[in-house]
Amino acid sequence: MIRRPPRSTPLYSSAASDVYKRQITVLLTKKLMIYPIELYGNSVLRERAVEIVKGEVDVKKLSEDMFETMHNADGIGLAAPQIGISKRIFVVDGSMLEDEEMKDFKEVFINPTIESETGDAWEFEEGCLSIPGVRGDVSRKSNIHITYFDEEWNKKTKEYDGMRARVIQHEFDHINGKLFVDYLPSLKRKLLKNKLSEILRGKVDVNYNVKK
Repeated sequence: MIRRPPRSTPLYSSAASDVYKRQITVLLTKKLMIYPIELYGNSVLRERAVEIVKGEVDVKKLSEDMFETMHNADGIGLAAPQIGISKRIFVVDGSMLEDEEMKDFKEVFINPTIESETGDAWEFEEGCLSIPGVRGDVSRKSNIHITYFDEEWNKKTKEYDGMRARVIQHEFDHINGKLFVDYLPSLKRKLLKNKLSEILRGKVDVNYNVKK
C-alpha cells in the first residue's frame, strides 16, 4: 500500500515525490500480468523458440506471469509461445490435480534439453489451452531425462516418469513448434477439421482471455 506523505511534508516536496515514484515502481514491478493465450493457427505456435540469454529477460517475473496466466485458465502447463513469446521457457504446476503424484509438482524450465526418452509408450488423452475443446489420445514414452535451468539460473538434471514426464513432453513440444494434434491419426484429424477451423476463425467458448 502506498502511504500518503506526513501532513508536515508539502505535497510538492521533491523528496516526497521521489518516495512515491519508488513505491509506485515497486508496486508495478510486483504486479502480476495475465497474458491472452495464443490460439491454434497463430504462427508463433509453429516456431522453434529461441534460447534465453541470461540477463536479457527477467525470467522470475516472466515465470510468475506465466503461472498466473496458467492458473487463470485452469491449466497445468504453459509454454512461452502460448503467450506470444518465442522463448524456450515453460512452467508446470500440478497442484490443482487430484493425482497425488502431481500435487507438489511445480517447476520452471528454462532452455531445457530432453536428453533421452525411454520406457514403454503409453496413451493418454491430452488437451491444450491453445486448442480449446479438442482432446485426443497421444502416445509418449514413460520416462525422460532432462537438463534445464530454473528461475534462479540453477542448472538441473533430473529424471521424470509417468504423468510428470508427459506434461513436460507436451510443453517441450510447444517450444519446438509442435502441438499434440500433430500426433493424432489422420482420420482423427479429419474428424476434428471443422472444430479446428472454428478455432482458426477465433470461434471459441472459453473462460480465459485468448488472442484471436
